[in-house]
Amino acid sequence: MGGARRNLSPFTPTVSRKTGSRLSRVFSVSHKSPPPKEPQPNRLDEVYEVLKKGLTAYLEVHQLELEKLSTQIRESERNSHLGFLYNLDKQVKSIEHFLRRLEFHASKIDELYEAYCIQRRLRDGAHNMVKAYSMGSPGSREARESLAEASKGYREYTENMCRLESEMESQLGEFRVRMKGLIGFARLCTGDRYEVTELKSLVNHEVVGNVSCETKDLFAALPQVVAVDITYLGTLKLSLEVTWNPFRKDDQPSAASTVNKASTVH
Repeated sequence: MGGARRNLSPFTPTVSRKTGSRLSRVFSVSHKSPPPKEPQPNRLDEVYEVLKKGLTAYLEVHQLELEKLSTQIRESERNSHLGFLYNLDKQVKSIEHFLRRLEFHASKIDELYEAYCIQRRLRDGAHNMVKAYSMGSPGSREARESLAEASKGYREYTENMCRLESEMESQLGEFRVRMKGLIGFARLCTGDRYEVTELKSLVNHEVVGNVSCETKDLFAALPQVVAVDITYLGTLKLSLEVTWNPFRKDDQPSAASTVNKASTVH
């Protein structure tokens, strides 16, 4: 079955799917979605934590691959022809470049999160000031001006937090989704065949159902197998293999594809 790439949206925490013949908008995503009007600090904390774990895992996987190739080069220097060594050296340089990109990307994520935490603290302080001035005597001109200034600061910090959330969202990379098959009980038997039709052009169709799962579980270096319920009782499931790429462009080194053992997310 074919695959599809989807950019990530951390603040819409579900995976949305049509339960008919087409897998459409597997992840609830907008390429250029406007910043939300209200910040979601708790959600951003969750996304930042799993994103950092995912990037760390990616670094570890590629560092191991780099060590493996370096060892192979040392062992093959005397017995292998130059073309073989050249290809190995080319792979090493590609992975080294990718590791530098990952490290820079991780540092950028940290900077965004630190800036977000600063704005959150300022916003909390402005909120407390607004609350204090509102409870005091509003009669004096000085009190009204102080309240107006605190309210203005609160709005500015809120806008800054929303903008930083949007920037963080743009740094999440993409998911590649591949349909593996159907999982079911009783009515499904080994060897059964099912046809999946992808609808294109202007064909009329309608949504017959909606299912969701938590996207933050999918920020991992290895492909994740997700079992998505199709029926209400969960007797029929769609098996999806989800691969996360930290970058939106599909330009990671080919060595990454050698790590293809998938883990399962229910």
